[in-house]
Amino acid sequence: MQSFDWPVRVYYEDTDSGGVVYHANYLKFMERARTEWLRQLGFEQNVLKDEYNCLFAVHSMQINFRRPARFNDALLIRSEMTQTSGASMQFEQSVLRDDELLCSASVRVACLDAKRFKPCPIPFFILTEMQCEC
Repeated sequence: MQSFDWPVRVYYEDTDSGGVVYHANYLKFMERARTEWLRQLGFEQNVLKDEYNCLFAVHSMQINFRRPARFNDALLIRSEMTQTSGASMQFEQSVLRDDELLCSASVRVACLDAKRFKPCPIPFFILTEMQCEC
């Protein structure tokens, strides 16, 4: 449906004692890319929470590590929204160095009522913007 690319530079703090990106930091890179995708659509997460009682949270993820990223690498985080259904969105995300695939993940994100932390439908005005970008 939709794709968004976000550049990331690997800092020393992102690496482990072996000089490669620590596995949990790939999740941070992907989270930031999804946040920037929402921002590019015109949605700030604090505004969604405070004014529309809406939060997005990762429900599930399957991740595959293929090649290591290293200190000072310029990476591209590609996020493709592949499905929306009621209260959730499915993303396919990739971490690339040049055109080399380093890591990929399938991520399901749930829309939650910010006060009750229960699933709720993705607001129509958000879905409309998502569809316009497709």
